[in-house]
Amino acid sequence: MKRKIRCAIYDRVSHELQVEKGLSLDTQKEMLTSYAKEQGYEIVDYYQDEGISARKTMKNRKELLRLLEDVKADKIDIILVTKLDRWFRSVKDYHNTQAILDAHHCAWKTILEDYDTTTSDGQLKINIMLAVAQNEADRTSERIKVVFSHKIRNKEHLNGPVPWGYMVDEKKHLVKDPEIAPIVEDMFNHYFTTFSKRETIMYIRSKYPGKTPEGNSLAKIFSNATYAGIRFGIEDYCDAYLTWGQHKKIVESTTAKVYPATHPQQTYIFSGMLRCPHCGKMLSGYVRKAKKAGRTYEYPAYRCNKRYNKHSAPVKTEKIVEQYVLEFFEEELNRSIYDLELKEGLSKGEKTANVSVLQDELNRINIMFEKGRISLDYYDKRYEEIETQIKEATVSHSKELRARKEIRDGLDGNWKELYLQLDASHKRAFWKNIIKEILIDPETHELNGIIFF
Repeated sequence: MKRKIRCAIYDRVSHELQVEKGLSLDTQKEMLTSYAKEQGYEIVDYYQDEGISARKTMKNRKELLRLLEDVKADKIDIILVTKLDRWFRSVKDYHNTQAILDAHHCAWKTILEDYDTTTSDGQLKINIMLAVAQNEADRTSERIKVVFSHKIRNKEHLNGPVPWGYMVDEKKHLVKDPEIAPIVEDMFNHYFTTFSKRETIMYIRSKYPGKTPEGNSLAKIFSNATYAGIRFGIEDYCDAYLTWGQHKKIVESTTAKVYPATHPQQTYIFSGMLRCPHCGKMLSGYVRKAKKAGRTYEYPAYRCNKRYNKHSAPVKTEKIVEQYVLEFFEEELNRSIYDLELKEGLSKGEKTANVSVLQDELNRINIMFEKGRISLDYYDKRYEEIETQIKEATVSHSKELRARKEIRDGLDGNWKELYLQLDASHKRAFWKNIIKEILIDPETHELNGIIFF
């Protein structure tokens, strides 16, 4: 009995336009299956790359790579595709793949076009058509980029999933979804009372079962700038759930990795605020054990997880850190306010004079470039340097200064007594709203400064 020809079916779509034109994966699969049965082929498997351009590198076409692995295992005699552009649009990738097929005596066929790889004329035809397809893909890519740029300028939502808590209005703008918005707002409000992603996720999922994203999607929302109204680096791109300052605070406060080990419920008040002065990594909280008078005591502390990696890492107990902060907090806050007042102390006349000098320099290099006296590379480099200097000369510290003064004015005479009555979770929330980092001296490992938000 003659052995049946083993057939693999490969189909691919890259974007919605192909679906509109009737080339969806289901349509291709149906056509290819019908053809294989008519020819009496034995279908080995289906290989489908969805949302993948044929111009993408081979490593991005997972199903194509799986298909080639099966070819190398000599499981396939022929590959069926609908059209050449569903198969390839890159001459280079085609030849690399064809070498694998030739080595394992595997043929391929397009059911809607007539291509023959067994003759030199057929090979020439394929090369010509691939070159044309590649050129068309390049021009299509440029058109898509222009369309996307236009949409971004108009602050429209591009193709793809809509972020949780948002919906697309009639003008194609991202706006808050009225059904989900209260849940998102509750989530961020809860975070700022605990400064714990893990605790917030547990809270929100238990309170709103079945109404939150699954897996790690919810955790990723905390660092997503979209929720601060920023997309593609553009402010006010969409409705915001957070201010930019709140977003920055979340990102900065979640850089530390805490490993509670056998104490999963332990709250570390200063997690994310202590950085190793040697390797730059945030110190992680852990429960330290010590024996005294025959008894074992446990207490929270902080250490660098790279402490064995060729540097002597600091280890700080939470009690020592708390004592330092309570003792020097007001002194450090007043010092930071004084420094900001000095920076703001430059008169408007001095700032205007500095900017005027820089603007004259900018005009000078523009004239030199127009006359061909400086190269494009030098012009671009120098132009960027001057623009940066102008921005630095005009920067204002007034918002930062005002925020620090508000903190100072909000502290009444007995604030320390009130603070000491808080539990660990609320103590952490208190400091997380104010302190960005507590500095550690690299030589002595003593605490020696506080950086504020």
